[in-house]
Amino acid sequence: MGAFGTEADVGREAMKSPVVKRSIVIAGHKTSVSLEDAFWKALKEIAGGRHMTLSDLVAVIDSKRQHGNLSSAIRLFVLDFYRNPRSEETNPRDEARESMANA
Repeated sequence: MGAFGTEADVGREAMKSPVVKRSIVIAGHKTSVSLEDAFWKALKEIAGGRHMTLSDLVAVIDSKRQHGNLSSAIRLFVLDFYRNPRSEETNPRDEARESMANA
């Protein structure tokens, strides 16, 4: 392997998004959530489009998750948001999609 690693190593480096750990209050309890920055940006856009706070949206996601940890549930929620378009969310989705593309 050369001084800069393999081509695959270089590709992985380009795809990394920094994981950001944030404290959030859910149902009156403070918890920490670790997500890639692109997911935080998309989640904020989705919450804004629904006229909700980030904490309120995460509380809804938390209340509906059936298994797995909260970070995984949030990632799946964001993925579902992009995979299953809903007409009432067109503008926030477009803004969130743009944020994800620019992250």
